[in-house]
Amino acid sequence: MKGKTIGDKIAKIWRGYSFIFVFYIIFTVYAFTSSGLTMSASMNILRHSAVIGIISLGMGMICLTGEIDLSVGSMLALVSGFSVIVFNITDNIFLTLLFAVFFAAFCGGINGFLVGVVKMPAFIVTLATMLIYRSFAQYFCQNIDKKLAGGGSSVYRMINSHSSYQIMYQFGNGKILLFPIVGIMLILFTVLFVYILNDTKFGKKVYAIGSSAKSAFMSGINVGLVKMLVFIIAGGMVGLASFFWIAMNASSDPATTGSSFEMYAIAAVVLGGISMSGGKGKCLGILFGSLSYTVIDKIIIALKMNSLINDAVKGIILIVVILIQVAGPQIKQRMEMMKSRKREEG
Repeated sequence: MKGKTIGDKIAKIWRGYSFIFVFYIIFTVYAFTSSGLTMSASMNILRHSAVIGIISLGMGMICLTGEIDLSVGSMLALVSGFSVIVFNITDNIFLTLLFAVFFAAFCGGINGFLVGVVKMPAFIVTLATMLIYRSFAQYFCQNIDKKLAGGGSSVYRMINSHSSYQIMYQFGNGKILLFPIVGIMLILFTVLFVYILNDTKFGKKVYAIGSSAKSAFMSGINVGLVKMLVFIIAGGMVGLASFFWIAMNASSDPATTGSSFEMYAIAAVVLGGISMSGGKGKCLGILFGSLSYTVIDKIIIALKMNSLINDAVKGIILIVVILIQVAGPQIKQRMEMMKSRKREEG
């Protein structure tokens, strides 16, 4: 009986924090496949996870309500491109950051209004805005004054003669001791989201809606408003990620920036243990999920796989993880049924 109790405790820990073990396993594989794992290489994983990790925090909140957002990659391209223009006009980092966050929150608010208030399916709404945002990003890059776009013919470029350029670059590529600044920001925002979702009324409403929107409505929660706010917050996180992107790269290509990032964000969320059906999972897992996905990418590179097969491998991993997520509860339910039958027979 005692052994069974210990086993149950271990199983409970695994179910609650499996994302840590998954990350450890993936990182161990990377350590063996890489030519030489250094502290600098490890810190680069945190740096390269910053943009997709920030986006994934917002995506995770959306998924907890049982919804999805396919527009985050295109939104990143649009907001980062327009943020470059704002920087080139103002030479002001703070105004650029404010613009990126509020403009992206507005774009997310469009999704949220149509999903939460108008009650349109999130898949259809965000599929449409994915096309719209990418199209706008490319159109304005081709038709805006080239001086505002930084002189690029098809790319938004930050003007490097501005006094704030080096400060922006230092933020995007600098370190505090060994830790990348953008990686530290990812950790801090993860802590913030953990607090919001675990210790605030708003967070409890998000989980309640994901568990059962009908029950949440019956208990007095304004489901439409909460969903709209979730999409606005997720949009704001894309805006923050856009600021990180231009700080790290000093440019934004409207054709390729954010390409497939909606898939990467969803994968990070799923690897982090968030249920796609909503209402289940820990926000902390999103951090480990985004780190895991970055490490998977580095393993593929270390194994020198054909670059054309990279996304196929990532897609297969995503299907396997979701399959485990779906099959796990079903297997558990069948095992419990078998145990109950044995008790009845005994």
